[in-house]
Amino acid sequence: MFAWLAGALIGWLWRRSARAPLWLPAPQAARWGGLVCAAAYALLAGWGVPAQRTVGMIAVVVLLRTAGARWPLHAVLLAVALAVAMGDPWALLQPGFWLSFVAVALLVASEPAQAGPVAAGPEPAAPWRSAVFQALRGGLRTQAVATVGLAPLTLVFFQQLSLVGFAANLVAIPLVTLIVVPLAMAGVLLPPLWALAAAFVEGLMVLLQAMAAWPWALWQTAAAPPWALTCGLLAGALAVLPLPPWQRWLALPLLLPLLWPPVPRPGPGQFELVAADVGQGTAVLVRTQHHLLVYDAGPAYTPEADAGSRVLLPLLRARGEHRIDLLMLSHRDTDHTGGAAALLAGLPVRALASSLEGGHPLLANAAARRVPQRACTAGQRWVWDGVQFDVLHPPAEALAAERRGKPNTVSCVLRVQATAPALGGGPPPSVLLTGDIEAAQEAALVQQHGAALASRLLLVPHHGSKTSSMPAFLQAVQPAQAVVQAAYRSRYGHPAPDVMARYEALGLQPLRSDRCGAYVQAADGSGCCVREVSRRYWHHAPAAPHPVPPAGRP
Repeated sequence: MFAWLAGALIGWLWRRSARAPLWLPAPQAARWGGLVCAAAYALLAGWGVPAQRTVGMIAVVVLLRTAGARWPLHAVLLAVALAVAMGDPWALLQPGFWLSFVAVALLVASEPAQAGPVAAGPEPAAPWRSAVFQALRGGLRTQAVATVGLAPLTLVFFQQLSLVGFAANLVAIPLVTLIVVPLAMAGVLLPPLWALAAAFVEGLMVLLQAMAAWPWALWQTAAAPPWALTCGLLAGALAVLPLPPWQRWLALPLLLPLLWPPVPRPGPGQFELVAADVGQGTAVLVRTQHHLLVYDAGPAYTPEADAGSRVLLPLLRARGEHRIDLLMLSHRDTDHTGGAAALLAGLPVRALASSLEGGHPLLANAAARRVPQRACTAGQRWVWDGVQFDVLHPPAEALAAERRGKPNTVSCVLRVQATAPALGGGPPPSVLLTGDIEAAQEAALVQQHGAALASRLLLVPHHGSKTSSMPAFLQAVQPAQAVVQAAYRSRYGHPAPDVMARYEALGLQPLRSDRCGAYVQAADGSGCCVREVSRRYWHHAPAAPHPVPPAGRP
């Protein structure tokens, strides 16, 4: 828009000169002047990726016009996309690239064919009312095509779709285009106009926030399989192409698998597990047939970002989760509770269990949302869909005595036991989630439960710290697989080499989130690291660790 306004102004001024048009035609001066002004504006705005794309698109169009090339619009669009991709190959991995170019392509493809040749002679001037009506009609049509045509692509990228976006854009686009941007530009000469532009923006934000708060404002769905994505994208094209109505109606059945994709769930007596890759922290999802438990919520990265908003909520929505039946926070360390507030705000939570002390802000947050709370204490047991959950630690007396002491000592320890056999008829899968317990708590668990601690999968205590994973504890658990949730190049040195050596002595090679990403265990007991299954070309493949030399040798 800035390029168009600048070009129009430069062209108007150019035509007022007697000599300038003889040196360079006014249309070319307007185009090149608009390009230069747009590039300067983009630099002033920070030269972000969207601004770079826009300047690249303008540059391609200007070059084609200057060369006298009269390409079809779709060829111009492809040339611009090629130029943007060559200048920024990473743009192909960003949703904005595809949304921008597909929107323009749909607008071009949806244009109805001309009815026939136009009669010769001057065309009578249309009354102003008719001109306004045609402008409004064109704007509504453009917005409808963009909204309907981009809906499948939006679901593909974000698994959500705004149901109020069409109405919001009908207000926001004219207001920003015709009032806010001109006032902001004029404010360069008359700064008081910036205050007026800001007032319009504030009023617009109040309206948009109110619309976004409507309970039906957003449609969210799970990540769809490839066949459903293909059907949905085809549906978007059919809905806006100039086709007979009966053919357009075919878009509806094609879109349904993308709106309601099939979401596989464990069967009775089975559970799925995801140990998310959240960096230095813990976050585990345990899903039964009809229930979801979230064990810890990962760390807070900055005051504005945490694992809840950046990792867990997108993960849960992509998996088709609409609520959390139990949020269990093992203890108060921020690498375990940093994302809890985002989870409480982002999804309905039916219950909260924790070892947090009274007065903790998260407890107050949950109380304000009327989330039932309880302390996690040894002896608690429940069954969801044939899967048994047992809280093994902390004892009630230890929780009361040490809540304000070292939080690791009162970490909630949860054992999950399936009843359906594993893949190939093996024993039912089980997992032991340990929080940050240390040697003393491990010894107490061994003394109290002994062989009953045996679990197929062990979440390595305290991210592999030297204070945990004692030999007696490992002998009692006898895990077939162990998972470490720790950051890449952890500043705490997690996991400690000595601890990893203890697991290797049992014939285990623990899976580390800093090396292989999230760990996923399917309902049949089989498990894998996501990064090993679908490694991207930018993922680092670490070399095999060097063997530890025997004591006393270099």
